[in-house]
Amino acid sequence: MFTGLVEETGTVERAEPEDGGRRLVIAAPVVGQGLVVGDSVSVNGCCQTVVATTGGSFEMVAVPETLRLTNLGALAEGDEVNLERPVRLMDRLGGHLVQGHVDGVGRVRAVVDEPPGARLAIDAPEALLRYVALKGSIAVDGVSLTVAGVDERGFEVAIIPHTRQATIVRHYRAGSEVNLEVDLLARYLERLVKEES
Repeated sequence: MFTGLVEETGTVERAEPEDGGRRLVIAAPVVGQGLVVGDSVSVNGCCQTVVATTGGSFEMVAVPETLRLTNLGALAEGDEVNLERPVRLMDRLGGHLVQGHVDGVGRVRAVVDEPPGARLAIDAPEALLRYVALKGSIAVDGVSLTVAGVDERGFEVAIIPHTRQATIVRHYRAGSEVNLEVDLLARYLERLVKEES
């Protein structure tokens, strides 16, 4: 379980195919310290298992299911990724509950400067839009954000200056693909309502 508060941006050092999946080596001077094999790390919002560590770097293997549902298959050497270690029970929950189970990939429609921050418009798969509500929570590449607008194609989020500087949001352009995880509570609420109908 994660909070959607990115600890650092890591850099892909190596990306190579492995048995239908993809092995990624990620340089992470902060998050990489103290990691051991078997630990979980959120990489662009996708919960991944550490399979090897070397100093300030770690390795993970994304399986075919992960590559189908996320943007991890498009990562290349030199790309930056958002990283977060799992929340501990004694930690503050500053963002929202993020499982690291990506629901699908959206596409940035527009990045609009809105000083002192910015506003992102993101097109989302139709199947996910039912879970997106004004003022609700959504994770975009693992970043906990508040929905500032919803339309028939997607949604908008307001970006504060810190988020823009401290995450890969600073690299977004129209057409950028982003991992989306809808609010956990919305999924469970839908299930409960269906069962009572």
